[in-house]
Amino acid sequence: MNTIINPNKSTWSQLLKRPTQTVDDIEKTVIEVFEDVSKNGDAAIAKYTKKFDSCELVSNVVTAEEIEKASALVPEALKQAIKQAKFNIEAFHSAQKTDKVQVETVKGVQCWQEKRPIEKVGLYIPGGTAPLFSTVLMLATPANIAGCKELLLCTPPNKEGKVANEILYAANLCGVTKIIKVGGIQAIAGLTFGTETIPQVYKIFGPGNQFVTVAKQIATKFGVAIDMPAGPSELLIVADDTANAAYVASDLLSQAEHGADSQVILVSTSKSIIEKVSNEVEKQLVELPRKEIATQAIANSKLIYVENDNIALEMINEYGPEHFIVCVENEDLYVNRIANAGSVFIGNYTPESAGDYASGTNHTLPTNGFSKAYSGVNLDSFTKAITFQKITKEGILNIGNTIELMAEAEGLHAHKNAVTLRLTDLK
Repeated sequence: MNTIINPNKSTWSQLLKRPTQTVDDIEKTVIEVFEDVSKNGDAAIAKYTKKFDSCELVSNVVTAEEIEKASALVPEALKQAIKQAKFNIEAFHSAQKTDKVQVETVKGVQCWQEKRPIEKVGLYIPGGTAPLFSTVLMLATPANIAGCKELLLCTPPNKEGKVANEILYAANLCGVTKIIKVGGIQAIAGLTFGTETIPQVYKIFGPGNQFVTVAKQIATKFGVAIDMPAGPSELLIVADDTANAAYVASDLLSQAEHGADSQVILVSTSKSIIEKVSNEVEKQLVELPRKEIATQAIANSKLIYVENDNIALEMINEYGPEHFIVCVENEDLYVNRIANAGSVFIGNYTPESAGDYASGTNHTLPTNGFSKAYSGVNLDSFTKAITFQKITKEGILNIGNTIELMAEAEGLHAHKNAVTLRLTDLK
């Protein structure tokens, strides 16, 4: 890892740059795939599945028999772990339900807001080197709590045309209505336009690589909403001498093993802890089965020393990490003043892995600095708020003149007339 001592503020932007390609680098490829899927549907999907996943399928729809066989192959202990994680995720997201908000703004004018589920949602579950069945729990569970009618799941097949047993088991457990063997750009395009086998959806959820992230952003140009731009994983830890260096190193490596384009950063006011963590990273890295991937990510990562907590906080908020771990004596300072982060983990015994799997919070979070404006996935992500109003005769008499004056001032005389007619009849 690269160690940087007291970086000048003018260098922060370059120092904190993510190791990702720009949208321009990959947008051309994404648009090409989108145009093909839009015109040629499943034929285009099959072509790209063969090209990118080295797989030819007779059908890309997962059958009930496949789900049953896959579920039988998941070890019982893992099934129980998945069920416990689902229970915790369900508990946390169920608590996010809100009641109808109703206000009488003036006598005779009732206004209220109610949440309604998004009817058709698409869930993208990455496959590749680490099939993320935990993401199925994170997306399908709140979608079910919200009351979404159609839950379509897309995930890439392996070279044998199969989906990980755990993904199929979790999807069935969480009430997914249809599972399609398709990944990457072509999956997002299929969800955007719809094909012979892939229903069109209203909103797309789920993380992915840089190509999937850009594809989701392109999807919004065609009227499909997305949860957020969620790309390669990232983690920032702030630690001082009260932190356990071995724990800190293990957390850094837990994110580094996600992919070669992941980024992990340690910010500290202690040169001693930076040295200890660096040594621990080297020590633990050699033991990892995914050592090669983690090593590439570590090459993009940094250990940064700053003189005090205020500088550290300013830098962290500028970065806007997806995951933020606080391992310092004065943890309240960071917890109270963090403005930009997807999810925060506090103390030596709160590994980021807990949020990834089983504590109950959601692990689908904004990356690449988008935490400055986006929230992580939550129950409201699967709903939309509809406002209602009902005005009585007394109500229109109370606010009618206000409406008339404002409409006339804006030059919208039909707006004014819609109120004047009513007031004239009442008077």
